[in-house]
Amino acid sequence: MRRMLTEFWEFVSQGNLVAFAVAVVIGSAFSALVSSLVRNLMTPLIGALGGQPDFSALAFTINDSRIRYGEFANALLSFLIVVLALFLSVRPFNAFLARVEKQAGPASRTRPCPECLTDMPVAARRCAFCTAEVGVAEEAGPE
Repeated sequence: MRRMLTEFWEFVSQGNLVAFAVAVVIGSAFSALVSSLVRNLMTPLIGALGGQPDFSALAFTINDSRIRYGEFANALLSFLIVVLALFLSVRPFNAFLARVEKQAGPASRTRPCPECLTDMPVAARRCAFCTAEVGVAEEAGPE
C-alpha cells in the first residue's frame, strides 16, 4: 500500500501532469467563455439575420421523439468559433517560429549518433546516451 501511494505521489507531482491539469482548467474556462459568446452574442446576431433569434428552440418531433437540431447548431457554432480562435492564436506563433528558424540558418545544431542514432550536439565528442566516442563533426566550428 505504501509503495502504491509513493508511486501515486510521483505520478501526481510530475511537471507534465501539472501542466496538463492547468491546460484542462484553462480549456474548460475558455469553453465556457466561447459558449457564452455563442449563446449571448453570436446566436442572436445570426438569428436576427435569419429571423430565428434562438437556435436552441429549433426542434421537430418524430414518433414522440423530440429532435433538437437547434442545440446541435449552437454546439457546432461554438466549435467553429473555438477552432477559429485557436487558428488565429496559433498562426502568429507559427510565423514567429518560422522567422526564428530562418534567422538561425539552415545548419542543424544536432547530428545523429552513429551508434544509437539519438540526436546529439554537433560539437560533442561523446554521445550522452550510449557514451560512444564519435569525434567532432566537420561542421562544428568555434562558437
